[in-house]
Amino acid sequence: MLKIFRLTAILEGVSYLLLFGLTMPLKYLANIPEPNKLVGYAHGFLFIAYVILAILFWFEKKWSIKRLLILLIASLLPFATFYVDKKYLKNA
Repeated sequence: MLKIFRLTAILEGVSYLLLFGLTMPLKYLANIPEPNKLVGYAHGFLFIAYVILAILFWFEKKWSIKRLLILLIASLLPFATFYVDKKYLKNA
């Protein structure tokens, strides 16, 4: 489960950056909405998968509520899932 969670965390972070760093400007500045829709769907799926896996992994590891909150807040901030992977998941 750790490998799947780590992969999901990285992919969720990449999709977040692609969505807001590439496809949103394409949509609103260049009037090209198609990439935004595709990346948006992928990001939505990965976000939900990340949250579910974070809860399952937290439950499995019996970590504190504070650590669960860190995992969940990381899904909302750019680059934060990369930090979570390095700090909490790499050696879990």
